[in-house]
Amino acid sequence: MKALMIEGEGVCAFHDVPAPRPGPGEVLFAIRHVALCGSDLNTFKGLNPLVSLPRIPGHEIGGEIAAVGAGVPDVFAVGRRGLVVPYTSCGTCPSCRRGRVNACRGNRTLGVQQDGGLTEHIVVPHEKVILNDTLAPRHLALVEPLSVGFHAVARGRVSADDTVVVLGCGMIGMGAVAGAVHQGARVIAVDVGAAKLDIAARYGAAEGIDGSAEDVAARVEALTGGDGADVVIEAVGLPATFTQAVDLVAFSGRVVYIGYAKEPVTYKTQFFNMKELDILGSRNATIDDFRAVVDYLDRRETPPDDLITKVFPFAEADQALPYWVAERESTLKVMIER
Repeated sequence: MKALMIEGEGVCAFHDVPAPRPGPGEVLFAIRHVALCGSDLNTFKGLNPLVSLPRIPGHEIGGEIAAVGAGVPDVFAVGRRGLVVPYTSCGTCPSCRRGRVNACRGNRTLGVQQDGGLTEHIVVPHEKVILNDTLAPRHLALVEPLSVGFHAVARGRVSADDTVVVLGCGMIGMGAVAGAVHQGARVIAVDVGAAKLDIAARYGAAEGIDGSAEDVAARVEALTGGDGADVVIEAVGLPATFTQAVDLVAFSGRVVYIGYAKEPVTYKTQFFNMKELDILGSRNATIDDFRAVVDYLDRRETPPDDLITKVFPFAEADQALPYWVAERESTLKVMIER
């Protein structure tokens, strides 16, 4: 079968790979849609230290069950549609023992530490498939990235009493916007340029701040009566936005970091103490986050097609990452369809 591999910096190509077969407890999953993630883009650009090459990218996966192995429950019938939870968990590390398997010390995400979904079929444990026959097929591949934003909202304990600033309105940040609005919070979205802020408004952001045209700190101060935000969710991954989050958050507020900076970050740490902040990391998503997003999308009156910037057929998948590099500022999500 065919698979797209990232071979080196800026180089990807199709290869023939062996077709997998499901073993006991596993399903053969026919891949119909793969949405590309920033981690895939960084791998293509040679900026992902977690990846060894060559690598089949892709962990935002929707499709259908093509075959099942022995011992798989009957509900996982051939032809059922669904999406893949792309993380692993060891069951024995401190995170797993605490039930926080999304932060497993030995996690191996599809498309990152192991080959991913930009191929025709993959084999996964049946427990890693969330069945859904109601969402449009291409929307299944949007669930994982939105779930990462929903998880950050859960980490920040966001409630209807909160004003939440989301720094960065890429796909993960958009999940944080939608997740915070879903909890009833007032959301202030921050990005550079109007295009993504317009989409954030359609997903419920009450205010949008264009960081290229406005003083973000002054605007947040004005919008919060001088208090700052109850929660700031950082979804950019730059040193400047890491420190900006601490500046924007209110006294006794919460800061949630989804992104991670590729360079060291220098803080004035007295604000950690003076404001008595809760500073939280957020990694991947839980099954509950996935199910919350599926329910959210199922109930949403307007389909989330505006989150998809461009769709490439599988035969042209080798053009998708170069396109994203060239159109980075205007691209929210690139999807491959088979």
